[in-house]
Amino acid sequence: VLGIGILSGMIFTNAKKDSVGNNPSVAAAPSIDYRQKIQALEKVVQQEPRNRNAWVQLGHNYFDSDQPVQAIDAYDQALALDWNDPNVLTDQGIMYRKVGLTDKAIANFSTANKLSPRHIQSLYNLGIVYRYDTKELDKAKEVWSRYLEITPTGDGAEQVRAMLNQM
Repeated sequence: VLGIGILSGMIFTNAKKDSVGNNPSVAAAPSIDYRQKIQALEKVVQQEPRNRNAWVQLGHNYFDSDQPVQAIDAYDQALALDWNDPNVLTDQGIMYRKVGLTDKAIANFSTANKLSPRHIQSLYNLGIVYRYDTKELDKAKEVWSRYLEITPTGDGAEQVRAMLNQM
C-alpha cells in the first residue's frame, strides 16, 4: 500500500509536470531526490514489465535527473508497449539530441508531429535540431513557421520568433 501511494504521488506529480511541459517558459522544479523515485519505479517495472505508465515515469525521472541513456531505454520500453504517444516520442527525441543522435531525434520529432500535427513541442524541438545541430536553416524556418501558425501567441511563440529573427 505504501509503495502504491508513493508511486501514485510520483505519477500525479509528473502528470502535473507534463501538463505544463508544453510551455518552454516554465522554470524547472527545485532540486528533487530522483534516486528514490527511480529506485521505486525500477522495482515496479521489474515486477510489472508491461506497466507502460511506470516506464514513462521512469523515463521522465531519468530525463529530469540528466541520465539521457537510461531515459532513452525507459522510453523505448514504454513505446514498445504503445508507440502512439507524441509526448514520449518528443521526450525521447530530446534525449537522443542530448547524446548526439540527431538523426534519431529528428525521426522522433517528425513521428510525433505526424501522430499529432498540432503537437507544438515536437515542432519546437525539430526546429532546434535543424537550426543548431544540422544547420538546415530552411527546414528550421519551415518547422517554426508551422509552430507559429498553430500557436501565434505566448512565450513559446515569442521565443520562436526571436530565433527566426536571429537567423
